[in-house]
Amino acid sequence: MKQYRAWVGGEWVVATSGQERQIFDPGNGEVLGVVPEFSREDMDHAIDAARYAFDQGPWRKTSALERGKFLFAVAAGIRVKASELAELETKNCGKPLAEAEFDIADAANCFEFYAGLATKIHGETMSVPANSLSFILREPIGVCGQIIPWNFPLLMAAWKLAPALAAGNTCVLKPSELTPLTALALAEIIEETGIPPGVVNIVTGTGPGAGEELALSEKVDKVAFTGGTATGKRIMQQAARSIKKISLELGGKNPNIVFADADFESAVDGALFGAFANQGQVCSAGSRLLVERSIHASFVEALLEKIPRIKIGHGMEPGVKMGPLVSSAHRDKVEAYIQIGREEGATLLCGGQRPNDLNSKGFFLEPTIFDHVTPSMRIAREEIFGPVLAIIPFDTEEEALQIANDTEYGLAAGVWTKDLNRALRMVREIKAGIAWVNTYHPTFNEMPWGGYKQSGIGRELGLYGIEAYLETKQVNINLDEAPIGWY
Repeated sequence: MKQYRAWVGGEWVVATSGQERQIFDPGNGEVLGVVPEFSREDMDHAIDAARYAFDQGPWRKTSALERGKFLFAVAAGIRVKASELAELETKNCGKPLAEAEFDIADAANCFEFYAGLATKIHGETMSVPANSLSFILREPIGVCGQIIPWNFPLLMAAWKLAPALAAGNTCVLKPSELTPLTALALAEIIEETGIPPGVVNIVTGTGPGAGEELALSEKVDKVAFTGGTATGKRIMQQAARSIKKISLELGGKNPNIVFADADFESAVDGALFGAFANQGQVCSAGSRLLVERSIHASFVEALLEKIPRIKIGHGMEPGVKMGPLVSSAHRDKVEAYIQIGREEGATLLCGGQRPNDLNSKGFFLEPTIFDHVTPSMRIAREEIFGPVLAIIPFDTEEEALQIANDTEYGLAAGVWTKDLNRALRMVREIKAGIAWVNTYHPTFNEMPWGGYKQSGIGRELGLYGIEAYLETKQVNINLDEAPIGWY
C-alpha cells in the first residue's frame, strides 16, 4: 500500500492534522494507497504557494516559448508513463483499461495542444478617433483554483491545468477525494519538468474540507469546477463573495434522438455507447434515448440483443466493456433511481441488478434499460450518472425537439438521421453546447466543451479554453503632447 503526499510549493507534504484517507479499487475493494486529507487551513497554505509563485516567483517572467516547452515536457512524461498511468486510472476509478488508455493519450494530447498555443496568445492594435496608440493586452488572471471530478481523473486535470499554465497562471488543483492517484502521479511528472515551485499545486481532500476554500478565498482569482450542478451552484454563491471569475462544467440529461431513416446498426451501437461508456458516469451521456415510434419496437429489440455482449468485470480483465461504479455510495444512488423508475411505471427491460458472480468483489451494476418512459418521469429529468437508459418514443420532428429541450440542462445531444436538412434543423434548434450527428461522444481538444442553461458557464478546450484563463487590458498612449485644455 503506497503512502502518497500532496504537492504544494514544490514539496511533497502531508496534512497538518496528520489525517489521511484510504483510496480503494472499486472493482475489488482493495486499498490502493493512502493520501493526505487536507483541511481548509492546509488548502490556504497551497493557495499562498500559488499566490507567491504568481506575484513574486519567476513564472510571470517566463516567456511563452518556455511555458510551452514545460507543457511539451509534461506531455512527454505522460507518454513515457502511459501504461502505468492507465493501469492506475483503471484501478482507481474502475473504467475498462481500453478507455483508460485512450484517456491517458488524450491527456498528453491536451498538454501538447496548449503547449503549441502558449506562443499564440496575442493582443490587438485598434484604430480610435484620437491621436492615440491604442492596443489590447492579454494577461493571465492569476491564481486559479481547479476542482475536478472522479470519472475522468487525469484527463480532467489536463483540461484544467494545460490552458491555465499556457496562459501564465498558477494553479491549485483538487482532484476528487475518491480518485486522486493519477493526479498525484501527474505531480511527479510536473516535478521532473522543473516547473518553478508553487506554479502547480495538487492537493487532496474533500469538497467541504478543502475544495470550498478555493471558492471562498480572496487570494484566488478564478475557480474552475467540473461536477454536479448542485455543487456548481454552491461554488457560484461562494465565489460571488469576492466576485472571482468562474468556469463551471456541470451536469446533463442529454437526448440521443434516433429517426426512422437513420442507419439502423450505427444508431443501435451509438445508443448503447452513448449510454453505457464509462458505466454511464459521463456528464454528456446519452441517457435519454428518443426513438421514432415507427421503429421503436425493432430498435428496442436490437438493443436488447446486444446487451449480453457488454462484458462486466474488473477493468483490468481482457474484453471487459463495463467496470464497477466508482463507490458503494454511488451505486446505492443509482439503484435508488432504478427503484424510482419502477415506481413511476416505466417498463424495466433489462438490468437493474448487481451481477451475482461479481456482487462481493466490487461495486458492479448491470446495464439497465427502461422503456415507455414519459418526459415527466424523474428518470427522464434527473441526472442519474450511471448505466441507466430511458427510452422515450416520439412521432414527429417537432415532438422530438420539444422533448429534447424540455430539461433544465443543455450539455449535449445526438441526432441520428440520413436527412441532412433534418440534421441541420435539429442541431440549430436543440439547446445544447455540444451536438453530434450520426455519432456520439467524440471529444476533441481543438473544439469547445460546455453547456447551455444549468449545464454550466463558459467553455473548456480549444481556443475557448485558453480564453477562459486570460484577462483583457485596454491601453491608450496619448500621442498629442499639448495639454487637453479642459480647465
